[in-house]
Parts: sequence; C-alpha cells; structure tokens
Amino acid sequence: MNSNGFALTTGFSAKELRKLRSMKDAHGIQKFLDALPYHLEDTAWSPRRVLAEETAHCLEGAIFAAAALRANGYPPLLLDFEAENDTDHVIAIYQRDGGWGAVAKSNFTGCRYREPVYRTLRELALSYFNIYCNLRRERTLRRFSDPVNLKRFDRQQWMTTDKPVWFIVYHLFDIKHYPLLTPTMEKKLHLRGTISKCESSRGSPSESCYWNAITPNVPAKLLSGPAVKKSWLLEPLFAVPPPNSIPQSWSM
Repeated sequence: MNSNGFALTTGFSAKELRKLRSMKDAHGIQKFLDALPYHLEDTAWSPRRVLAEETAHCLEGAIFAAAALRANGYPPLLLDFEAENDTDHVIAIYQRDGGWGAVAKSNFTGCRYREPVYRTLRELALSYFNIYCNLRRERTLRRFSDPVNLKRFDRQQWMTTDKPVWFIVYHLFDIKHYPLLTPTMEKKLHLRGTISKCESSRGSPSESCYWNAITPNVPAKLLSGPAVKKSWLLEPLFAVPPPNSIPQSWSM
C-alpha cells in the first residue's frame, strides 16, 4: 500500500502488480513502452488490457504509464497536448525533487520520455515544441491541459476494466487547455528542417528523410470513434505532402 491508495483501488492480480512494480520508476516504464509494438486499432484499452495484449497506441500508452507510475508510488497524472493542423498527444507526467517529467508512447522518439527537470508544466510542454511538427514542417503544438488525476475514475475501474475507457478521452475533451504561444508568435514561426540525414529506397533523401525518421505504422485512414481527437490514431498519407494539402504528421 502507498500514499496514493493504490492497493485499495487496484483490481490487478498479484502477477500483474509485480510486473508493474518491477518497472520501478518512470524510466523503467518508458523502456517497457518502447518495447511494445504500436498497434493499429481504434481502441481505448485499460492498463490491464495493455499488459495482456503487449501492444498500445499513444492514448493507451499514456494511461498505462499513469497506472504503472501509481503502482510505484506516484499519482496517476495525464497531460493533454493540442495541435493545429496536426495530431494531438497525451503523456503521463510525474514530479520528482520539484521537477516535472513525462512518460509517453509514440512512433517518434522526440515525443516520448522527459527527465524530471522542468520547473512547471508549461516548461515541460514547451520541451516538445520544436520537435512537434507536421509533414509540411510546420511547428504545430499550441496548447497544454490542466493535469488530470486518473484517481477520479477509480469507481469506473479504469486500470483493470475489460470495457473501453472512453470516459477518460471525453474528459480530456472538456478540461481547460492553455496556449503556449501568443498570436504574434504563431504568425512568425518558421518551418522546421528535416530532422535527420538519411538515405531511403523510397525516393531521394530530401523527399523521404523526414518520413523515415518518423516511421509511422498506422493505416492511411482516419479511424472512427472517440479516440480520434485530431487524432491520436492518424498517420500521414504521403511521404512528401502534395500541394494544397495539410497532412497529419504521425501517429503519436
């Protein structure tokens, strides 16, 4: 039992609980998430289901990380990001020695783990800003939310239910979000360059480098259902965006 009442609210089996606690800390939880394949379904699985299926997407990874953090003595907190002309993102957050850090599931390494060195949640959110861009190379991150303590959903057994946890998604729709930039800042943003030097068999390096660094693996369609929040489950349709299009960047 710990100060977050985890032992009183969990429905995990002893084996599941040992697995969660074996991760020990945020870095261990991130290593576990990094080893999981990024799955393709329009789902909202509970952490127990993620353990059983051994796969997750962005939303499920963040919810799983919140439960694993709780099992290791932290409150189960989420932070939601909103973007323009791009996909939104969800991260699990934790605080240590006065600094904020994050654990996240993403196809792009730059949108995953953060060490707990950020003094405020705004600082933490801004650490994702420069790396957060779409295939037009636009810097797209705009807002971050109030933190959400998933303890509020304990009666709905969010950690272990066999039912989808869409109620968490709906709550993320409703909570307050704060702008990261002023309108003047937004107007003066520059396009980002490619994020790495690479060669590809799918075209010239200049055309395909950015795509390959992201390596999305979700079908090229917008999946239906409440998971689509501009969307956690959407991938780009083209390696190089055609004229007059605003493709989504990657499946976060």
